Amino acid sequence: MSVTITGNAPLREQQAYVDYLEKKYNRKLKTLDIHIDEEFADLNYAFEPVPFERIRRITGYLVGTMDHWNTAKAAEEADRVKHGVTMDGAMEQL
Repeated sequence: MSVTITGNAPLREQQAYVDYLEKKYNRKLKTLDIHIDEEFADLNYAFEPVPFERIRRITGYLVGTMDHWNTAKAAEEADRVKHGVTMDGAMEQL
């Protein structure tokens, strides 16, 4: 994590800002810029990216990937009719 400070703040105060943000958002900070102006502190921060897996509904199942499907279920997915939407809102078969 990178912490940049403009102004005068003790190390304990800097750590308090880090702890506050990480606890409030339940995420790890990537960067934190602290600008101290007399009695005010402006905090600009960014969090570490959160990995996620896309989940889709395919042939009645909620799945992330199809790599563990047997050949019959994979063939069922390949044979299904896929639809799209045109600019005017009409459905079209892809």
